[in-house]
Amino acid sequence: MLGLILRRPLVGVRAIPFLPDGRVVLVHLQRGGWVLPGGLVDHNEKLHTALDRELQEECGVRVERFGRLCGVYSEPWRDVRFHSVCVVIEVFVQGTLRTSDPQEIREVAAFALDALPEELLVDCRTQLAQYLAGEVVVD
Repeated sequence: MLGLILRRPLVGVRAIPFLPDGRVVLVHLQRGGWVLPGGLVDHNEKLHTALDRELQEECGVRVERFGRLCGVYSEPWRDVRFHSVCVVIEVFVQGTLRTSDPQEIREVAAFALDALPEELLVDCRTQLAQYLAGEVVVD
C-alpha cells in the first residue's frame, strides 16, 4: 500500500498574478530562468490558501481576488524533479515586490505582457500563451 501512495503525483499551484497596473509578476529562480510563481500544496491545505501563501513567500504580494482557472497540467515529465499535477489560476494581487525565500528566488519583477523576459521558461511561456488565447487547458 505504501508503494502505491508514494507513486502518486504531487499537487501544485501556479499563479498568473496581475498587479493593479496590468503587469504580470514573475520570479527568477536561483537555478535559472523566470517562471510564474507557485509551489506545492501542503497537507491539509486548500488550493487558494496554498496559492496565497506561495505568492507571499516568493513575491511579497497578497491575493486580492481570484480570476479564472487557466489550466490543469499533468504531463508526467513536465517537472524533472517529480510528477506533479499543476493547477494554474489567474489572480489579482497587491503588495510590494520582494521575496522571503532567497534560497529559491533570485529576483521578483513585474512585466508588461508584451515585454516578457527572454529567459521565461518554456512551461510558463506556454501557460501564459494559452491563458492569453483564452484557453482553459486540461493536459
